[in-house]
Amino acid sequence: MRERVFLVVGYDGAELLDIACVTSSLDIANRIGAAPPYRVVLATPGQRDISCDSGLRLAAEAGLERVTGPVHTLLVTGGRGHERAAASPHLVSHVRRLAALAQRVASVCTGSTVLAEAGLLDGRRATTHWMYADRLAERFPDVRVDAEPIYVRDGNVATSGGVTSALDLTLAFIEEDHGAALARGVAMGTVAYLQRPGGQAQMSMFLTRRATDDDMVRGINDHIVSHLADDLGTAALARLSGVSERHLSRLFVEHLGQTPGRYVRRVRTEAAAHLLTSTGLPLRAVARRCGFGSAESLRQAFVDRYGVPPSRYRTTQAAAPTG
Repeated sequence: MRERVFLVVGYDGAELLDIACVTSSLDIANRIGAAPPYRVVLATPGQRDISCDSGLRLAAEAGLERVTGPVHTLLVTGGRGHERAAASPHLVSHVRRLAALAQRVASVCTGSTVLAEAGLLDGRRATTHWMYADRLAERFPDVRVDAEPIYVRDGNVATSGGVTSALDLTLAFIEEDHGAALARGVAMGTVAYLQRPGGQAQMSMFLTRRATDDDMVRGINDHIVSHLADDLGTAALARLSGVSERHLSRLFVEHLGQTPGRYVRRVRTEAAAHLLTSTGLPLRAVARRCGFGSAESLRQAFVDRYGVPPSRYRTTQAAAPTG
């Protein structure tokens, strides 16, 4: 194949950032040496221009009906118009047809709704923007929806979470096609924090600390984050808060969706991930600073959350040296 055709499916109400994260990253890849290069094509029904969520209009380069291949990657964008797009038999049928021609099929954000409507996610694990995950799971019970990861790969089908996770998925594709060095170059070109692993949560503890209006839960969160190496067992946190362990557990499940123990483990693991990529501390020191009893405990927590041991996470996620 002289070039890799990357077909982006757009529609009215598509999110511009969903599209731009993909197209800009591939353009940078071409500029710094992707061989074979990518040819990015925005395709819409009837080759009509589309109006994005932001109101900006994009000119289509191809009509879905006229694309016959070859297609290396078929990607359906997300956006507030995804429900209308999924309700269009014309658009969905051509997505299904083109998926059969493509080596890889993908979606960004709520574009997963279109893939699901086309039957392309049946029996597969998939993700979407965390705000729409419950609706996707309810509407398509044959899809194993997981709202946590930034992106999910199941066979030749990939789905990604909200908006900027399109960048993470595209970097993963570039690394798969051209190697880690080129992917790092694209990440540096986009001034991204290199690649987050696909298993990293869309909603990290850096975002959820203030995600509740309950003053007690917020206070406990602040204590947890600033005292990672202390005793953060449920009993200790309950004593600190002046409530029973049972009441504390109920508050955490109600406001944070998980028990205190699971939340503490998540916070410690994400804090360790930050230290691993921003410092040169040895694993034992990272484990001790984040409240893990040993480097082995840290390793187990990392494998459970990110699917890789901390040493590999540091190697693949640490910023490349400059100069």
